[in-house]
Formats: sequence, C-alpha cells, structure tokens
Amino acid sequence: MREGSAPNFCAPVEEGAVFEFEDENGDVLEMEFLGLVLHDDRRYGFFFLVTEEEPALSSGEVVVLEVTEVDEDGQPCEFELVDDEAIADEAFEAFKVAAKDLYDFE
Repeated sequence: MREGSAPNFCAPVEEGAVFEFEDENGDVLEMEFLGLVLHDDRRYGFFFLVTEEEPALSSGEVVVLEVTEVDEDGQPCEFELVDDEAIADEAFEAFKVAAKDLYDFE
C-alpha cells in the first residue's frame, strides 16, 4: 500500500483507481482518486478527471471534493465540489505537503 508524508493523508490503495461521479446535469465523469486529506475537521478528496486524451496515471488539473457523507464503515460515499476557492486552495496546499513523496507538483 502506498503511503503519504503526513498522518492526515490517506493515499489511494491502488494506483490509478478510477471512480464514476454524476454531476449536477446527470453526466457521468470518471475521476482518478489521488488521495484524501483531513483538514480543519473536514475531509477532502483529490481527483484527476480522466478522459481519452488524459487517461488515469497521467497529469493535469486536480479537482477538490469535500466528503459530505460516510458509510457505516466510515468510508467516504458522497462528495461535493468545493466551490469556495480559498478553501479549495487551502485544502490543496495541505494535500501537496502530505502527498509530496507521491506526486510532482509544478
């Protein structure tokens, strides 16, 4: 299992794991899970939108989603896009510190 650089970070169990999400228009988006950070008593998931041109395990813009619900095992089961840019930036900075040994950030 991969490990991150901080105790507040949960790395993906499987590299290149892709999940499907439905957006507000009902469109299904495939997103690669990059990790989860606990920050300010909230959980934020970091994902990479997977397309034909940018498949899993490639690089690109990171999408920040807040965990809004967990299942009976405490695992995230619902996410919501973080609309507040300041909160998204702060969470992403925490992610960059925690995941510095796993990913290259430009």
